[in-house]
Amino acid sequence: MQIHSDLKSKQGLHLVLFFVIIFGYLQTINISVAQQMDQDYSEFIGLVIDSKTKKPLEFASVIVNSSNISTISNLDGVFLLKVPAFDLDKSVTISYLGYDNHTIKLKNFSSGKMEIKMVESFVSLPNVSLVSGDPKEILKKVLKNRDLNYPSKPLIMNGFYRESIKKRRKYASLSEAVIEIYKQPHHTASKDQVKLFKSRKSTDYRKIDTLVIKLQGGPYNNINMDMVKNKDLFFSEDLFDLYDFAFDKTISINNRPVYVISFIQKSSIVEPLFKGKLYIDVNSYALTKAIFSLNLENLKKASKYFVKKKPAKAEVIPIHTKYIVDYRNNKGKWYYNYGRIELSFKIKWDKKVFNSIYHLTIEMAITDWKINTDRKSLKNKERLRHNVIINDSASGFSDSEFWGDYNVIEPDKSIENAIRKIKKQLDKN
Repeated sequence: MQIHSDLKSKQGLHLVLFFVIIFGYLQTINISVAQQMDQDYSEFIGLVIDSKTKKPLEFASVIVNSSNISTISNLDGVFLLKVPAFDLDKSVTISYLGYDNHTIKLKNFSSGKMEIKMVESFVSLPNVSLVSGDPKEILKKVLKNRDLNYPSKPLIMNGFYRESIKKRRKYASLSEAVIEIYKQPHHTASKDQVKLFKSRKSTDYRKIDTLVIKLQGGPYNNINMDMVKNKDLFFSEDLFDLYDFAFDKTISINNRPVYVISFIQKSSIVEPLFKGKLYIDVNSYALTKAIFSLNLENLKKASKYFVKKKPAKAEVIPIHTKYIVDYRNNKGKWYYNYGRIELSFKIKWDKKVFNSIYHLTIEMAITDWKINTDRKSLKNKERLRHNVIINDSASGFSDSEFWGDYNVIEPDKSIENAIRKIKKQLDKN
């Protein structure tokens, strides 16, 4: 089949587009920081947990109703939501995969951290026969209904971006940024553009041995995970030639029944592809969420997808990958909401006894958006380049009010500890 001969270059391109690691000293790109407008706002802190087990629920979606303001809970289930004064009469809805929605009025939020107990949902499908049928038929409806389910107009989105590099359990680099995304409709070939408002970064190169690890692409890594817009990532014309599909249990997302379809590359395909689960709304056949990983059985081929440069005496071996992409519903349309990439790898050096283990995480949450009615685009000097590397600067970590009224992903405990250490180091200087 022709597909086998073209697969290596094709899939390699898709992966490199949204994740490239560079080993070696590179000149970083300095980015200007825009001034933030003063605005009155209130803060609301919540802890999202399972009502029975009390386990924190990570990556729960938190949305201010009748608005486009939103955020995501962190690894500890904690979120911090900043709401402008004119929206304080509204309610907040918290949603989580497999749980009933929880809605609470902002005025009923308790002082301090409010505990939000989520109840697991139990869903029965309106048409059970579909689950025992062919999952390909569901996916064909996803492709057929794409124009109905996703916005056809360009958008301007505000987002929060975070990337981190850990050597074993200790942070070696932490970067955060508030960005503006000029998002193009899924049916156009026009590329999304990014403008950076505010950023901070700190890197301790002493923890990275003789290596310097740079994450190239910045927020574009997450933007390119939009499986609806970036069709070649997964929903390409040869989708059914590449993967085998099977039904999983049906769950609820946002109080709506959702098909869960598992996928894995066909055994006849040699090149590393993905495996994971697709979450598809039963009523609209919209892709609402995807969780997947890269097949690492062929480590030599898989490593080439991630590494752009490396020392000759080092072997880079990926040991874990995970990707999450999430969409939210607003008035019948599904909007890109959150993307997360996790990668762990080890470095084997010639003539060294011990290997180095690194963990990289990049995530981006959409915190607000509006329709780009004037179809504005960014000027070249405003636009982040696709090969951007956020510049090394510790500025901002010593300022507890650095983000102001921007909604961000609240740092989890491990990141909070890293920030405290950065602050101590800054105080010494």
